[in-house]
Amino acid sequence: MTTRIGRIFILLAPAAGLLPAQQGRIAGPVPGYVFDSAARALRPILGIPGASLVGGPVDFGLDVASAWVAPRQDAALVAGADGSLHVFRLVAGVATERAFDGRPGMPDRVDFSPSGSAAALYYAGGAVQVITGLPDSPAPAGAFSLGAARLRTTLRDRPPRTVRPALAVSDDGTLLVAALEGEIRVLDSNGGNRALMEAGPRALAAFAPGGHDAAVVDAGAGVVLFRDVAGAAVRQAISAPDDAIASAAGLAFSTDGHRLFVASATARSVAAFDLATAARGVVPCDCAPETLVAMGGLFRLNELGPAPLWLLDAGTSPESIVFVPVEQPSAPAAR
Repeated sequence: MTTRIGRIFILLAPAAGLLPAQQGRIAGPVPGYVFDSAARALRPILGIPGASLVGGPVDFGLDVASAWVAPRQDAALVAGADGSLHVFRLVAGVATERAFDGRPGMPDRVDFSPSGSAAALYYAGGAVQVITGLPDSPAPAGAFSLGAARLRTTLRDRPPRTVRPALAVSDDGTLLVAALEGEIRVLDSNGGNRALMEAGPRALAAFAPGGHDAAVVDAGAGVVLFRDVAGAAVRQAISAPDDAIASAAGLAFSTDGHRLFVASATARSVAAFDLATAARGVVPCDCAPETLVAMGGLFRLNELGPAPLWLLDAGTSPESIVFVPVEQPSAPAAR
């Protein structure tokens, strides 16, 4: 069975031994992290795909309002309850703060570049602060303006807790792709702002790792790949529109940039496209994916809650989907 539900119960007992032996120290593999909004804590996933548990909170030494983790799971942007913003290096569940002199305050959203070396912080009013040098040397790299309320208008059109409209940043931090008033536009750090294609309010975008290729999924256009959005922006159709594309909840490239994943709530699956051939595979799930968040070689398909946490394992051939059982959340670490 694709989801390998049976395996997890066989392997769950060994995974239980991976729980923290002492506060701030974790024995065993930590393939990723997930934010627990109810407990206001970032929690590690302990174990291996198919035999994992959600562990206790990471200790940042502050009261946490929100946290976002880079795709390689080596850096976290943490907003404090006091409105402060911090950058932490993550290693096996241990957080070490890095000096960061950027814009204070909690952003409305954070979007990491595909490799996690850069991040785009979106603030109310359309301001975007880009950070580069992650994880060890974070620094403000430039500011973009999306225009007053333009992305916010698009945000109001999305279904609750699911689709996040297009906002993607390249690994070098010089380019943004954003959904603005019915168009996908490319913004560069020198002030350039040009249309890439028309798109509906549910359009999503993603950059390929290490370069300026980007993909867009849109209900009207299907799945489209653009080669070098900073230059010629050569357009290649990957898939025509269909019901799964119209209900896309997430879009992401594989870590090697050779495949493109589209998560669909309606289709209860993740489509995997080979970019060399445009061949399409489908990975079914006993879930309705809400998102597609990179976690190393894994992709998280939903937010942490009372239901299991679902993960796409892109390191298997073919890809598979596993779940992580969720125990009652631990209280945030004492300050």
